[in-house]
Amino acid sequence: MYNIIHGILADRKEEPLFTCFGVWHVIYIAFFALLICAVFFAVRKKGREAYDRAAGIFISVAFGMYVADFFLMPLAYGYIDIEKLPFHVCTAMCVMSFLSRRVGFLKKYRVHFALLGFVSNLVYLIYPAGVMWHMVGPLSYRVIQTLSFHGVMTAYGFFAIISDEDGLRFRRCYRDVVVLAGMTLWALVGNTLYNGESEGYSHFFNWFFVVRDPFYIFDAKTAPFIMPFLNIAVFFAVEIVVYLVYYLAKKRERQDRVSA
Repeated sequence: MYNIIHGILADRKEEPLFTCFGVWHVIYIAFFALLICAVFFAVRKKGREAYDRAAGIFISVAFGMYVADFFLMPLAYGYIDIEKLPFHVCTAMCVMSFLSRRVGFLKKYRVHFALLGFVSNLVYLIYPAGVMWHMVGPLSYRVIQTLSFHGVMTAYGFFAIISDEDGLRFRRCYRDVVVLAGMTLWALVGNTLYNGESEGYSHFFNWFFVVRDPFYIFDAKTAPFIMPFLNIAVFFAVEIVVYLVYYLAKKRERQDRVSA
């Protein structure tokens, strides 16, 4: 049975390989863009509750995919990839977004987890560096699972933001800094615990890019002192842009209601 399932899920090295902004990459992006649009237009006349139900479905699917992947990885690759532990921002926000819809004290941070998840997963969906590194075919399990997970998380973030009863308010953006600081500390914990060499174990992880920058611009000795703060600043700046887009969209919506 293992051989049969492995044959289905294993990396496919045949041409064409999955490449950034290649035909298949564009197809994946277009599919999730169309999915978001289709769901949006299907439920837009049903009110905020319908958007919230859509968000709930998307995060349940994303969390299910994330958990299932740990059981499928040994069948696909012959091992469980430690890199998939929830120390990267995309996977960590999947877990926190899922919990924030079920744990009371996390509710006030729900939209902030969703926002960071939306930004990070959208960025990865557009530039899936981890997938391209393996140089596999576009219909390999690795590509389908990774692109689908990030696409579903992007959809969740979109619907969670527009359905939140309070929405994105500039006076509460300090909570985004709290979430980013927490994510940075959590990534530091993961890198500290799992990086090292001992008895055949040898791994270097750079979860949330707090050890080295993704382009290795900074020196290895100085990067750990720069990247945690730079990450917070960059992600927060991108989130403020989303705040602005949200504010302008809401303003336009109010103007349309008045004119109608």
